Amino acid sequence: MRILCCKEHVEMGLDVIVDETEKLPDLKTVDNNDELSTKCEYCDETAIYIVENK
Repeated sequence: MRILCCKEHVEMGLDVIVDETEKLPDLKTVDNNDELSTKCEYCDETAIYIVENK
């Protein structure tokens, strides 16, 4: 599971992954070279965090 989110919604992304997987997710910053113009999954702001659980 992977969620891209902005600074405002990073806590929401963390909560969703913990609720669904019951495991602590990894939190990384978006590498702008790989994911240019990536939008937050909760709003139209640019995503700066990747919250994921492999």
